[in-house]
Amino acid sequence: MIESAASKGGSGPDSTILRLGGGAVGFNWLPVFAAQRHGIFARRGLQLEIKRLGTVDKATAAVKSGELDLAITPPEGAIRDCVGGGSLRIIAGNVNRLPLSLIAKPRFRRVEDLRGAKLGTSSLTEGTALYTMEVLRRHGLNHPGDYEFAVVGVHPARWKALQEGTIDAAVQLIPLNFVAVDAGYANLAEVTDYIPEIVFTALIADQAWAQGHRSQVVAFLRGLIEGTLWVYDPANDAALLALTTEITQAQGQYASQSLDYMREKSVFAHDLSIPEAAFAKSIELMQKAGLADTKLMAGARAVLDDSYRSAAAGPG
Repeated sequence: MIESAASKGGSGPDSTILRLGGGAVGFNWLPVFAAQRHGIFARRGLQLEIKRLGTVDKATAAVKSGELDLAITPPEGAIRDCVGGGSLRIIAGNVNRLPLSLIAKPRFRRVEDLRGAKLGTSSLTEGTALYTMEVLRRHGLNHPGDYEFAVVGVHPARWKALQEGTIDAAVQLIPLNFVAVDAGYANLAEVTDYIPEIVFTALIADQAWAQGHRSQVVAFLRGLIEGTLWVYDPANDAALLALTTEITQAQGQYASQSLDYMREKSVFAHDLSIPEAAFAKSIELMQKAGLADTKLMAGARAVLDDSYRSAAAGPG
């Protein structure tokens, strides 16, 4: 599905089209849609085409292939690509605090009860699987052996699989975690209690493409910073609640709960920066999951190119 600024926020004859995508386009995209809907990108001569790929692996691959210009997605795929000599780079942060809960069928009362269970994930090598492993590891459960994963997709697909009974539990993004609890499912853990800071989602780009479109990338990031500050401003709550409901398809109280959670946890990086501790935790969990060898550990930071974000965060 493509949503363009031509119908959502306006465009002009001289607009530059940026193709932006992700596995899912959910709550963590709130600043993007705020900036798009309120003309922030259009004022900078940008028009967005937004594509949902269905899985985080596909989003990373789409930037690699040139199908997308930019993706908002977990960082692990770009890290592996860069260390392997590839051209993917992380150019900015998006979410450094996990707005996730471990949601399970009602019969599970403790994390320890998940021994032998089937847990849903969007990927075995990026994002949710790594967070799930860390939470369960703290309760004496290790993968493989003590439980299994089913790759069912991003958060709407995980919620559907849980309702259909094809999985026993999965980490769930706001507001579907709130929806699940009200529907009688168990919230076994808040993932942020186990992982206070990590690169959950970031902006990735192909290095050569970004260098050739530097002014547009900086303009996009400057607009995204403005959109992020917009969602933190309580003065915008009426419009923000409506936008949250539209993006997440969660009605009434769930949109409000999501915004309260977002502000309490400072979910979005105000200036799109990636703290050192957050990046280090991402590498640590990759290592624990057997996805980071000595070469990756030594070379992972080469994936970070902060020059675009720094320029966007500066005066101008």
